Amino acid sequence: MSADLAPALEEVLRPVLGDTSVEDLQRLTGGASRTTWAFTATGDGRARKLILRTGARDDIHASMELEAAVQQRAAAAGAPVPHILAADNSPAAVGNPYLICDAIAGETIVRRIFRGLDDAGRARLLQQCAEALAAIHRADPDGVGLTTPDDLAEWRARLDEIGDTTPTFEWTFRRLADQRPDPSPMRLIHGDFRMGNLIVDDSGLASVLDWELTHIGEVYEDLAWFCIRAWRFGAPEALGAGGLGSVETFLQAYEQASGTPLDRAAFRWWLTVATLRWGVICRYQAERHLSGENPSVELAAIGRRVSETEWDLLDLLSGKGPQ
Repeated sequence: MSADLAPALEEVLRPVLGDTSVEDLQRLTGGASRTTWAFTATGDGRARKLILRTGARDDIHASMELEAAVQQRAAAAGAPVPHILAADNSPAAVGNPYLICDAIAGETIVRRIFRGLDDAGRARLLQQCAEALAAIHRADPDGVGLTTPDDLAEWRARLDEIGDTTPTFEWTFRRLADQRPDPSPMRLIHGDFRMGNLIVDDSGLASVLDWELTHIGEVYEDLAWFCIRAWRFGAPEALGAGGLGSVETFLQAYEQASGTPLDRAAFRWWLTVATLRWGVICRYQAERHLSGENPSVELAAIGRRVSETEWDLLDLLSGKGPQ
């Protein structure tokens, strides 16, 4: 495929960069819903490292053009994102909808990032994550076609599709419905802001990646998702915010960066939603294995984390867990 892809990319990039040759085209690992390629575009004696992301024609996530538009809005608000060169929802040019952006140097593998951080480095990165989210939430969400999903209803429907549940999940859904806080202002939401979707270099946060779940929602959704157990990658509960620092430190940094006070009770409600969301995802991934749709040791292992998520939900519902 790369033999056909290189000349197609040269055609796509010609209006942007002029006559360009595509070299060193390599498919990268990672990316559950979209495929990523790295390559070098060379023209006028200059080489430019670029990234190509492609999605399925029937992709249910944000379209490539929408993802590009949102990243450009976020960049204008001060968020660190790659510069977009081209994006198209049509499969005509490269075989699938695509987005092309500058490559950003740095590390994405979380355990490697953690090994390279001392206490000061973790504190700096946590502050930068709070500032990046504040910038994203300042961005203008109007006029690009973003949806406004109901997070709780969405995961209720996803669990019902599986046809299986647990008593803990059901109790959590009921408690969340009964205790839902008053809505807060709607903002541009990343949708999957977490360790693993960030590029980190020697200066800290270099870029925010993977915008396919972007939508309009409450800021608590992004803040809470960053703070569930799964995205601590084994770090202790005291480092509940992405394995970098305490949840309270993270929330205070966000308040300072955004100029917006946060309701701690509302955050805790959203943290419970985020934990339930992860539990339903784990059960859904297990079903892909158990049904024979996609037999996979990895999916089966993710399914074993359902019980871990139930423990976290029980802690949250009883008043324990991150404060």
